[in-house]
Amino acid sequence: MCSAIASLTLWTGLNLFISLEERMLASYKKSLSAAFVVVFSFAIALCAAAQSSGNSGSITGTVVDSTGAVVRNATVEIHNPVSGYDQTTKTDSNGAFSFANIPFNPYHLTATAEGFASTVQDLDIRSVVPSTVKIALQVTGSRESVTVEANATDLIENDPHFHTDVDRALFEKLPLESQSSSVSSLVTLATPGIAADSNGLFHGLGDHAENSFSVDGQPITDQQSKVFSNQIPLDSVESMEVISGAPPAEYGDKTSVVINVTTRSGQGVTTPHGEVTASYGSFGTSNIGFNLAYGKQNWGNFVSANGLNSGRFLDPPEFSVMHDKGNEVNIFDRLDYQLSTADSLHINLGFTRSWFQTPNSFDTQNATAWNGVVVDDGGLGPNGLPVGPADQRSQIKTFNIAPSWTRLISPTTVFTLGGWVRRDHYNYYPSSNPFADLAPDLQAQTVGQDRTLLNSGLRSNLSYAKGIHNVKIGASYEQTFLDENDKVGVVDPTFLASLTDSNGNSCVDANGNPIAPPCTTLAPYDLTRGGSVYGFLGHTDVKELALYAQDAITKGNWAFNVGIRGDFYNGLTTHKEAEPRLGIAYNIKPSNTVLRVSYARVLETPFNENLVLSNQGCGNPVLNPLLLCSSASITPFSPGWRNEFHAGIQQAFGKYLVFSGEYIWKYTHNAYDFSVLGATPITFPIEWARSKIPGFAGRVSVPDFHGFSALVVFSSVAARFFAPQVGGAGATPAAPAGVFRIDHDEHFNQTTHLQYQPWKKGPWLGFNWRYDSGLVAGPVPCAGGNCANGPLGSDTVIDASIISPDQQFQAGLFCGSIHATPTTPISSGLGTSICPASQYGSTLIQIPAPGTEDDDHNPPRIGSRHLFDIAVGDDNLFRGDKYKWSLQVTAVNVTNRVALYNFLSTFSGTHYVTPRTLTAQLGFHF
Repeated sequence: MCSAIASLTLWTGLNLFISLEERMLASYKKSLSAAFVVVFSFAIALCAAAQSSGNSGSITGTVVDSTGAVVRNATVEIHNPVSGYDQTTKTDSNGAFSFANIPFNPYHLTATAEGFASTVQDLDIRSVVPSTVKIALQVTGSRESVTVEANATDLIENDPHFHTDVDRALFEKLPLESQSSSVSSLVTLATPGIAADSNGLFHGLGDHAENSFSVDGQPITDQQSKVFSNQIPLDSVESMEVISGAPPAEYGDKTSVVINVTTRSGQGVTTPHGEVTASYGSFGTSNIGFNLAYGKQNWGNFVSANGLNSGRFLDPPEFSVMHDKGNEVNIFDRLDYQLSTADSLHINLGFTRSWFQTPNSFDTQNATAWNGVVVDDGGLGPNGLPVGPADQRSQIKTFNIAPSWTRLISPTTVFTLGGWVRRDHYNYYPSSNPFADLAPDLQAQTVGQDRTLLNSGLRSNLSYAKGIHNVKIGASYEQTFLDENDKVGVVDPTFLASLTDSNGNSCVDANGNPIAPPCTTLAPYDLTRGGSVYGFLGHTDVKELALYAQDAITKGNWAFNVGIRGDFYNGLTTHKEAEPRLGIAYNIKPSNTVLRVSYARVLETPFNENLVLSNQGCGNPVLNPLLLCSSASITPFSPGWRNEFHAGIQQAFGKYLVFSGEYIWKYTHNAYDFSVLGATPITFPIEWARSKIPGFAGRVSVPDFHGFSALVVFSSVAARFFAPQVGGAGATPAAPAGVFRIDHDEHFNQTTHLQYQPWKKGPWLGFNWRYDSGLVAGPVPCAGGNCANGPLGSDTVIDASIISPDQQFQAGLFCGSIHATPTTPISSGLGTSICPASQYGSTLIQIPAPGTEDDDHNPPRIGSRHLFDIAVGDDNLFRGDKYKWSLQVTAVNVTNRVALYNFLSTFSGTHYVTPRTLTAQLGFHF
């Protein structure tokens, strides 16, 4: 009844608020505050209880004997056989024990004591409402030990939503490719449905950046790759739950993949413990880290800090590494304090600063003369000065403060109120000589940027767990403040000549002098003509209100998750959306099979990075031609909405193997992606008419079996986007409809992780095999079909001159026995870059046969790749008890496979995978 009343109340309140908003848009903030307080207070008054939106629970209990007397110093252990999560504690003088910060999952609870028979029972932690247990031990002649092994029932979860649990037991021994984006690397390797991309990016279930993090309940929906923001350090993470299925109602905004992070806590750590680690490896990469956990039963603190320096910070556009240094400093602190038996406080604090160079290609490393021709180092620009190599750099500073208060109202009810402030400050610095930023076919403008994104918000949740119900109702309000400061100047002397006026005629005369807009508009900012840089200032604040109610119901073999969410978005445009969510699972116990289906309606909001530039740029006479706009009007975004359907199965085979699979259909109106500012590295969001994303994802897990465990994740996702572009800079609303595969589309990928530790305190081995069939590539020269890069559209001869010799080399192009080099294009004697189709090919890209290229059914793709990683280590070299030394050696891409992540991607350009990289890490643990 509480769930129904709260749902109705909150939904009525949302509609009331929306009505007020439509009438009183000018007084937005006042209406929002009043509606939020009234609606939420009314819901609390009706139910008088509920719970928080955290992503971890707690267990308290007592251990007694058969007479009811307390048992002191008993050992109590909780264990999940699939994720590997394991914690142990002792009972106090009152026979009491507690576990805090327990990730949501089913667990075995085992109690042992001298002179008593061991007892095992099962617990399912699904709510922040504390679980209370009483364990009765039976007297026996001697102490017995119990080895808890998984059985088939333990390996399955009767959960309607497809998800993957990742615990420290896995990722402490998982070879990770990226130290500066290690959380993203972990998600990519351990989660089905993830396509790997460069620089810590990943595409979740066919989408770009439609992923969100929930860190101890704090929502983070802005991009978390190393070229947009800084991530929390991996050593601050206790466990992760990655939801790939239809999200429950508590999650909104960007939900293709929801990453629930539970951070480490010092509460209950009465004996301080921590570690100091230092590592060194290929490309001069060094890392030093420190973490410490300490506290008492009613308080705790966990702090971690690390510093990274690398000669290969980003994935470069060449397999060789040039101009790619970077460093990072990361600090994280979590404080917990239990004020009373009913009240507790929690706060996360974090700060990260990263500085890194933009990697150079051979084109940009070797001086590029002012006329765009690659020459030897020492080429001169139009000012008569040597151009030199490009020297573009970035700096990102991120801080985060997230406090929360939890109130235990009754044994079944918890209330939580939390807030947060998170700020990203991004600086992009051009080369000191602006003409060094000219790159043939890639960058015609020098650009600098000073951008901040400040996200602040409040969240409040009530949870009620009793009997078959697990109810959660909540509300959140967040406001994101965006400030953009861009400086741009033309450095290509041929750029103006490539433009046309409103009649389609050249806007320069025979001598190259501007005679009409847009050339006359841009001439003052053409540095090759003595102009200066142009400055663009943008500001807005984006407001989002969300109300939701959901109930997870377990009845016999059935499990239901029913909920509704209401989102109101007020940014540069406004939108409201009602979002029902439904999930059903059925456990066929005789065969240990779980069948599930789920549905979600989801509101998708525009990316915040450079949102103002994209929205207003086409209305700016200077930026308009740089953005290739089709009109002089601003191009506002309309938030998108999606209907997604999931059907899945989970099957246990004995007690040693479990399979979980899901089929996905996602249909989106107003689907988001990215484009670039002119020909510069600055990206901004754009919007297509719609998208269709079908696919499947699966996972196979082998729990610990005599020290051996295995995890296999795999997926196949089609990402079909439909023109025209309907929002963002460069929008062409009048363009004809069409369909194309976007560069998130991949036929198949899989990761196999094997882990072996023959005895618990001995050396261990971790092994990864990653296969990617290849994302859709950018404009690779081909012939016929939709490609038509052959002379006069020929499908028998290819003209590769649309890209530079170095880009041909990056693509691995060849003509017969002639392979492109950084300075020499392919050639067959028919002319520079001209090649008969019968002799043309690539070692790194799958190019459609002549006449067969089709943007939807047969686009060019990155070549398939197999990558292998190995890690070996010993967590206690000298078999110490209180103090331990560890040693770990990791080899990434052990075969030194030369392969691409992407090629001339509209969003990210060209990047190679990491070459063979060796790293040794020494640790001291106390």
